[in-house]
Amino acid sequence: MSYSSLEQCLLDLEKNGMLVRIKQETDPYLEMASIQLRMYEAKGPAILFEQVKGSKFRAASNIFGTIERSKFIFRDTLKTVQQLIELKENPMEALKHPLQNIQTGLAALHALPLKNPFQKPVLYEEIKISDLPLITHWKNDGGAFVTLPQVYTEDFDQPGIMKSNLGMYRIQLNGNDYIKDKEIGLHYQLHRGIGVHQTKANKAGQPLKVSCFVGGPPAHAVAAVMPLPEGMSEMTFAGLLGGRRFRYCYDNGFCISTDADFIITGTIENNQTKPEGPFGDHLGYYSLQHPFPLLKIHKVYARKNAIWSFTVVGRPPQEDTSFGQLIHELTGNAIQQEIPGLKEVHAVDAAGVHPLLLAIGSERYTPYLQTKQPSELLTIANRILGTGQLSLAKFLFITADDSQQLSAQHVLEFMTYMLERIDLTRDIHFQTNTSIDTLDYSGTGLNTGSKVIFAAYGDPLRSLCTEVPSCLLQFKAQLCMPGVVAIQTNRFISYDETQQEIERLNAQLLSSVSALQSTPFIILCDDAAFTSATLGNYVWVTYTRSNPAYDIYGIDAFTSHKHWGCRGSLIIDARIKPHHAPPLELDPTTEKKVDRFFAKGGELAQWG
Repeated sequence: MSYSSLEQCLLDLEKNGMLVRIKQETDPYLEMASIQLRMYEAKGPAILFEQVKGSKFRAASNIFGTIERSKFIFRDTLKTVQQLIELKENPMEALKHPLQNIQTGLAALHALPLKNPFQKPVLYEEIKISDLPLITHWKNDGGAFVTLPQVYTEDFDQPGIMKSNLGMYRIQLNGNDYIKDKEIGLHYQLHRGIGVHQTKANKAGQPLKVSCFVGGPPAHAVAAVMPLPEGMSEMTFAGLLGGRRFRYCYDNGFCISTDADFIITGTIENNQTKPEGPFGDHLGYYSLQHPFPLLKIHKVYARKNAIWSFTVVGRPPQEDTSFGQLIHELTGNAIQQEIPGLKEVHAVDAAGVHPLLLAIGSERYTPYLQTKQPSELLTIANRILGTGQLSLAKFLFITADDSQQLSAQHVLEFMTYMLERIDLTRDIHFQTNTSIDTLDYSGTGLNTGSKVIFAAYGDPLRSLCTEVPSCLLQFKAQLCMPGVVAIQTNRFISYDETQQEIERLNAQLLSSVSALQSTPFIILCDDAAFTSATLGNYVWVTYTRSNPAYDIYGIDAFTSHKHWGCRGSLIIDARIKPHHAPPLELDPTTEKKVDRFFAKGGELAQWG
C-alpha cells in the first residue's frame, strides 16, 4: 500500500490488528521507552501514545517491531524493489525477459522525486524544539534524543536532491550545554555521506544546511538506514519502497520533505561542536559524551495532528534488529555480487551487529595444495573488511563449506563448524591500530582499535568439549558452547597486571595443552554464570568487551616472522575494563510505574 503519511500507515496497522492505542498520559522521561522495550520483547503491536506529558503531539513506536509487520507495511512494493535490485546486479535478465520485467520498470518511475511547491502539509505550523515529545530513553542519557531521524544534506559542489544524502544520525534535543530551542547536537561519523558534505562546505567557508525529517511515510525512515552506493540519493529509494514519489520543496534554502510530520532545519557552521551524549546505544552500553557538530536551529515545523515516531535502542535484539532483517530481505545477494567468492555474510545482532561478522566464502583456486587450508578466504576477508559498514567489524570468522549446507545465519552451528577446524597456530590474522565503530569503547580511543580474522578451512581437527575439561575445574569455569569455556577471574586492573595473570595461567595449563585441544577458546570474564547462561550472553560479552590486539592471548603462544599463534587454547579477555562504557540498566522505579499498563485491566495487559 502506498502511504502518504505516517498516520495513514498507523490506521492501516490498526485496521489489521497491528496497533494498540495508549489513551492515558505517559511520561516521556523513561516511561515511554520502558513500554516500548517491553512491547518489543513481547512481539507486540505498534503503539500510538495519545497523551504525551508535556507535549500536545502524539507519538508512535514499535512500527517496525517485527519483520512480519515490516513486510506487511511494504507488501505492495517489497517484491518489486527486490526485483529492481536483482536487475541492477544482472541487467541481462531484463533483456532476456522483457515482458516479465515491464511492470518492474514502470514501478521504477516512483524513484523520481517530485518537487511539490504548492502542497506543504508539514509547514502547517511553526513550533519550538521544546514543544516536541522530549523522550529520554535511558537514565544516564544526556537529554532527549531523536531516534528515528531522517537527516538531509546536499553536496555543496553538486547541489540538488539527486546528489543529496539522507541518513539516520541521532540528534540530541536538549541537555548538556545546548541553548534551549536554539541549539541541538548532531552525532555522526565523518566517513558518512553527511561528513563528506560538511567537509566540502567547510572548505568553501559556508555553513552546511541541514534538514531533519521525523515521521512521514515509513519508507522514508527505511531509506535513511539503507546502505546505498555513495552518490545514489536515498530519496529515490524512498519513492521505490513507498510506491509514492518523494515529495519535497525548499524553504529559505532548506529542503523540506512535505509528507513528513516534523521538520527541524538548521546549520552547522565553522566546525562548531559541543559535548553530545551520553546515549544508551545499540551495543547495550552508553556511548559517552564527546564533542560533536552543533546544529543551530533555523525553523521547526509540524503538520496538522503530527505524530512523533521513535524507537529505543539498547542491548540487542531491539526494533533496529527488524530494520536489519528488512534490509537483508531487500538486498538479497547484493554484497555477494560485490565481493567475488563470497557466498554469505552475517552481522551478528546479539553482538551489536558491527563487532562480529560470520562469513562463508569459496576455496576455488588451490587444487595443488596437499592439505586444505585458507587461501582465497583471506582475500575475501580483506574485501569484506574494506566494504561499507562491514569495515566496522572487529571479529571476522570466515570459512568455506564444500557441502553447501552451512549457514552463517545459524550462529551456534557456524561457530561449532569453525572451532572444529581452526588451526590456532596458522589461522589467526590481526589488523592493529585501525578504525572501529565510534560507538565501540573496547578500543584504545574513540574510533580506534583493532581487528582479527579467524579463517578456517579443511577437515575437522578436533572434537569439541561438551563439558568443562578436568584441567579447568580448578577455576570458576562454565561451558558456554561446545569448545568454549568461560572462566570467572578477578576484575581487570591494567594490561600490565593482565599480562602477569596470563603468564600465571599459562604456567598452570602448559602441561595440559593436549587436554585443551577440545577447548579452542577460553573466555576470561567477570561473571561466568551470566556469560554461559545463553548463546546470546556469550556472544554479547565476548565480542563487545574485547579489543582483539589487546585482549587476545594464548596458552603456549608464539610469534614467528610477525605471525602470532598458540599451541594451546586461545584466550579472549572479555572483562569490563576501566575505559569501557557502562552497560545499560533499566530503572527500577520506572519499571514499577510501567507495571500498571501491563497489569490486569491495563491497556497493555494482553502483552504483560
